[in-house]
Amino acid sequence: MAKADISLRGRNFSIACAPGQEQRVQKLAEQLDARVGQIASAVGDIGDERLLLITALSLLDELDSARRGVSARPETDARAVEILITMAGRVEALAARLENED
Repeated sequence: MAKADISLRGRNFSIACAPGQEQRVQKLAEQLDARVGQIASAVGDIGDERLLLITALSLLDELDSARRGVSARPETDARAVEILITMAGRVEALAARLENED
């Protein structure tokens, strides 16, 4: 198993990957880091976990739209970020409630 050294929000990680995929993983990590930075600029620094959650949801939303052939509109990005922040808060609240039930 090969490893790719990546950086996300200034933290370094070594990620296992298939041999020959190291550069691809590094480029993907650079894109992820840039996206997280964009969202952090839009919503402020709300913590790495929430930023990564919102980024993941945003990327999945784009992927879903691309699969359905729907183009994203730049003017709706701010509203989408607000919705994703609200969703992230709800997910965190639900997780906290589930942890307290144990």
